[in-house]
Amino acid sequence: MIVNKSEKVRLQKVIANRGLCSRRKAEERIRQGEVWVNGKIAYIGQKVDACKDHIFVGKKPILPTAPKRQVLVLNKPKGFICSNNDPFHKENIFGLLPYKYRRERLFCVGRLDKDSEGLVILTNDGELAHHIMHPSHRVIKRYRVKLNKHFDIKLIPKLLSGVHSDGEWLKVDRVIPPARSSNDIRTLEVVLSHGRKRELRRLFEAFQYRVKRLTRFQIGRIGMNGLPSGAVRSLSEHEIKQLWH
Repeated sequence: MIVNKSEKVRLQKVIANRGLCSRRKAEERIRQGEVWVNGKIAYIGQKVDACKDHIFVGKKPILPTAPKRQVLVLNKPKGFICSNNDPFHKENIFGLLPYKYRRERLFCVGRLDKDSEGLVILTNDGELAHHIMHPSHRVIKRYRVKLNKHFDIKLIPKLLSGVHSDGEWLKVDRVIPPARSSNDIRTLEVVLSHGRKRELRRLFEAFQYRVKRLTRFQIGRIGMNGLPSGAVRSLSEHEIKQLWH
């Protein structure tokens, strides 16, 4: 949750709550010596009072009070990246936002790669972002995967148990074939409660499949609800509470 009152809290939590980045990214920046508190380099585990201490992340000062919480959902089109600071890709999702949101310090919760599409959450609430993305909270993400050839359902147990790739263990929580039996299954529903870079594409590639289309249509209890491609909407307080459960 966003904290405004004067009290000592962990530095990475303050940074995340001010909308600069996620808590995990804040920890990375502290380790890299990019964060200063009262003129001294900060350290992991340090507690601060955001209303009294002078905190800088890079050259940006931390405001004494947190901004108004913003939580948006966007239906990301294919071809856009989930970053606003990549000089090699001009088409990023932040350019799709209405003007009133473009000046907010929003970051993406659970990125989709350039070739994927679907539901993305944008927020300035670092604690909410941490809750959604940390595997221990098991917030589900549902995907629709279209493959280049018929899928052998006998491989489902192997997808559930996972494979080792580039130093990471890749696996899914659930695989749901089409309701009707078919001799040519190419589209599946896949459920994850975690997420690594291009995980589903890498996982299917390990079994000699190529993902032709990848769409995320649900995060936690929040779905697309008919949101057109490229469109964005703000979540209600009730919907935000649902993301915590």
